[in-house]
Amino acid sequence: MDVALSSMMGLAFAEHLSAFANSKGVKLGTITKIEQNPDQSKHLETATLKIFGLDIDLVNLRSEEYAAGSRIPCGVSFGTPLEDALRRDITINALFYNVETSMVEDFTGKGVDDLRNGIIRTPMPPMETFQDDPLRVLRCIRFASRFGFEVVSDIEEAAKSPIIQKALVEKVARERVGDEVSKMITGRNPLQSANLIHQLALYPSIFCVVPPDAKSSMADVNLMQDYPNVALGSAVILNSLLSLDSALGFRVHPALLSNVKDDSSAKARIMLATLLTPFVGMTFLDKKKKIHPVVASVIRDSLKLGSQNHFLDGIPALFSSLSVIKEHVESHEQNRLGRAKMGLFLRHKFVHNPNIGNHWTSSLLFSLVTRLRPLYDLQNDIFDIEAASRIVTSYNSLLDTVFDFALQQDIDAKPLLNGREVGTAFGVSKPGPWIGKVLEDVVEWQLGHPKSSKSDCLQWLQSRGIQSYISDAGDSEKVQAPTKRLRTK
Repeated sequence: MDVALSSMMGLAFAEHLSAFANSKGVKLGTITKIEQNPDQSKHLETATLKIFGLDIDLVNLRSEEYAAGSRIPCGVSFGTPLEDALRRDITINALFYNVETSMVEDFTGKGVDDLRNGIIRTPMPPMETFQDDPLRVLRCIRFASRFGFEVVSDIEEAAKSPIIQKALVEKVARERVGDEVSKMITGRNPLQSANLIHQLALYPSIFCVVPPDAKSSMADVNLMQDYPNVALGSAVILNSLLSLDSALGFRVHPALLSNVKDDSSAKARIMLATLLTPFVGMTFLDKKKKIHPVVASVIRDSLKLGSQNHFLDGIPALFSSLSVIKEHVESHEQNRLGRAKMGLFLRHKFVHNPNIGNHWTSSLLFSLVTRLRPLYDLQNDIFDIEAASRIVTSYNSLLDTVFDFALQQDIDAKPLLNGREVGTAFGVSKPGPWIGKVLEDVVEWQLGHPKSSKSDCLQWLQSRGIQSYISDAGDSEKVQAPTKRLRTK
């Protein structure tokens, strides 16, 4: 709950409130003072505390003037409710509830009507509002998609201005940009956010602010047209698959959607990955000549997103899984994969890795989106249903095989044998690095023999003999059985 104060700073009011509450036997939470931080869109200090389980923010009504080229107010003073309302981002966020009169007060004269009519507009001319704080462009998008409201045309015109787009890059901390994007993709209607980003031509200003090394590796395409079209087209396809849109003319295997429907972080991750599909296949060399995916730089540098929802570690893995999945889907289409080979494919570290949040079904879903996207003409809203149906059929067929084999139960299964048991089977007291290859073979064997026991596995392993692993690992000196020594007195 945000409380605006007409004649006192937030910290001073919080201290008075705490003293009064204590006199009545009511304990408040700890008072915290949040200092001014213009780079984080914090132009005034704020006091926060908890009361009756509610988070309360206390800040004075303000009147601000900004210096040209800066988001730091050059003048901040106590303001009137009208002055405070006019400096806010949109009219529906400029409504006050007067605790003395128990009335809603609409000082802009537009907030209540815009709330009723589903309109997003700025209290002042949008060019002025956005120049004061360019982050407000993204807040307009987020609130429009959150409530399903329409954005007025003058906001679109201002947002497309090179002045505002440059200011969004140069004047706003990337952490704040990433925070708004994160809220969009975890919100009520991420597709509407993607539509508005495309409509307002904001894709380069949001997603393409990366260091020179990564920037130089981006494909030589039109950032204002090609990248946004690929991103939005992918988002439209993902949304259609998630909503089981029958207009597509086909249905995907229900298991393909299971993880994203049950796990909100997985849904956010695949939605962001979809918006980043223009960077599929792009890599760059850092100063140490190491290869990195461009998408990792976009997440880290342009959006300043980290491990939350496994964005920074999970999305690059999704991108890496694309070639692996395409190869196995096409191979399965030509000749049905056996249980062991199918199981190893699904257990691939790029395809399925719970440590970074990626589930094999989500990886397959993202792969399907990237395969279908070239079949969608965004400009004319035309989708090649016939070609798409063939691709979807191949993915559905692979999923059917997974469930025919009951492999879904074995994706996370541990090897039947551990390292110590393998050493005992071969009569080796100190197994070496070669043990990893043995355990890989054990997993492959048990995938191909789902009804076999540990003793069956031991018998099979002993029949192979230790020499096969000596030659593989080149580590014969470490796998010799211990020699017997004479004891002497």
